[in-house]
Amino acid sequence: MIAKIVKGQGFKGVVNYILDQSKGTEIIDSNGVRLKSQETIIQSFISQLELNPTLTKPVGHISLDFSTQDKGKLTNEFMVKIARNYMTQMGINDTQYLIARHYDKEHPHVHLVFNRIDNSGNTISDKNDRFRSGKICKELTRKYELYFALGKENVKQHRLREPDKTKYEIYNSLEKIIPKCQNWDQIIHGLNDQNIGVTFKYKGKSDEIQGVIFNKNGYTFNGSKVDRQFSYSKINQQLQLMEQKFMQVEHQNNANNNFQNQKLSTGNIVNDLLYQLQKPSDYNNDNEETASIRKFRKKKRKDFRFRP
Repeated sequence: MIAKIVKGQGFKGVVNYILDQSKGTEIIDSNGVRLKSQETIIQSFISQLELNPTLTKPVGHISLDFSTQDKGKLTNEFMVKIARNYMTQMGINDTQYLIARHYDKEHPHVHLVFNRIDNSGNTISDKNDRFRSGKICKELTRKYELYFALGKENVKQHRLREPDKTKYEIYNSLEKIIPKCQNWDQIIHGLNDQNIGVTFKYKGKSDEIQGVIFNKNGYTFNGSKVDRQFSYSKINQQLQLMEQKFMQVEHQNNANNNFQNQKLSTGNIVNDLLYQLQKPSDYNNDNEETASIRKFRKKKRKDFRFRP
């Protein structure tokens, strides 16, 4: 389960979009609005704006998307239960809302439009709403035993619109390039070949890098917004691991080279030993030859000495 949050100024556009019958729309829950027609629904929301006319973006629009794996158990009643729980935890209480289910896509999803001006004229806070929403979605996914998506590889990227389309293009490039690099210069060069620019965020006026920003097609994204694994610190960790692997490979290659050199040295030593072992045999032959000559000379002297 994931949520996409949008805030706007006018209710007419969002209500007309949510109730578009080409999407197979079905209203499954509501509060504080007259359901007689689209016009009465729109007018119901507009009437409450008078309670807080200074709020510039009173329209809250959230789509709750579910995995196709849960399609069989996501009845309208079950989706209303989940949506109400989500709203309560997000602080969307005591206000007008409309929940409609769409059937125009493969995965089950509902659209929630609500008035950020509650029934008492107070503003429903949007502080850190995306962060809070992500955390709540995970909790509800576990609570209701819904399917956890495995990641971005399952997203139908051909159906994405901007800026998500460009964000996923950057994501794909980073996935391919970073595992092949050992430093930031190599990463930047590889991304530039994909028409992706790289800039760094610095801490104050110092030279300390705090984050990285990627840009393409006129859109910019913090590294962590592309994916958590592509924050500046996480990329640095990956580069360190790559450097360690490179050092290990280099160390192993050096060890193999040393082993080969040792084998060559050992071979030379063995050859020298074999040569040395052959020399005593030659030496003995020389001694035998010398002994024969001495014996012959001695015999000659003996014959000469006793000649009659």
